[in-house]
Amino acid sequence: MTDDEIDPELIELAGKVFDCARRGDAAGLAALVDAGVPVNLTNDAGDTPLMLATYHGHGAAVATLLERSADPNRANGKGQTPLAGAVFKGQTEIVRQLAAAGADPDAGTPSARDAAVMFGKTELLELFGGSARR
Repeated sequence: MTDDEIDPELIELAGKVFDCARRGDAAGLAALVDAGVPVNLTNDAGDTPLMLATYHGHGAAVATLLERSADPNRANGKGQTPLAGAVFKGQTEIVRQLAAAGADPDAGTPSARDAAVMFGKTELLELFGGSARR
């Protein structure tokens, strides 16, 4: 199927999901996912709504997506995970949310653990077990 064959309404709906994630619209995300939009939908960069909500620092949207079984370990097209993104952006509370949801600190490239070491985030390393590598 080519882009020309995709229903324009589906493209518009997908755009709404990603816009809600970027803006942190937790209620909008909940409504869309509850109506049947896949929680792990990806855009052309391989980003999920969870990745976008994480990267933009929207804890309530992250919680909403995790409550609806968003995959905290799903890497984007560059191999980055939401947890590594949260570490990179210095979003400690979102790091805690993702870790509590089972995010693997060693998944992705660079991993969240590697990013914490790279940026001197020792407090986050403690959440991951304290060492540079398991």
